[in-house]
Amino acid sequence: MSKNVGTTDRAIRLLLGIALIALALFGGLSLMQDSVMKYGAVILGLILAITGLMQLCPLYAMFGLRSCKS
Repeated sequence: MSKNVGTTDRAIRLLLGIALIALALFGGLSLMQDSVMKYGAVILGLILAITGLMQLCPLYAMFGLRSCKS
């Protein structure tokens, strides 16, 4: 599979992913008291961070989308 996540998209994914993981693990959101919400935030954060690092989004590939130039 070729890269389909551009630079801006990658930065946003990494920042949001790290923020979600940090909020879930270290608190900061009143809604994060429920363990299901914490696990969900960690999982979503990991998905965002991994797709940002790999510059590859399976959903983009499935729908034929690209946010990078090449």
